Amino acid sequence: MKQSIDFAFDDHPGDDDKPRTAWAVAAVDDCDGCGDLRVELTLEDEGGHGTGVTGHLAPATARRLRAALAAALREVGEDPGP
Repeated sequence: MKQSIDFAFDDHPGDDDKPRTAWAVAAVDDCDGCGDLRVELTLEDEGGHGTGVTGHLAPATARRLRAALAAALREVGEDPGP
């Protein structure tokens, strides 16, 4: 099973030196070797379908990433929300 959660592009304007980055989040249970449910995070250059990096995050690691993003939002003066 793979359930897509969200997909978007970063907010960099894109240029020859640094293309925009596509990101996708999914919930998966078909990771051979993982043995349990994972949160899948994929990052790749815009237009580079299948060439990116995919991480299979255990729930604890996904929560750590969520906390890091919330801390970064606070650093730039934004409310991280719930």
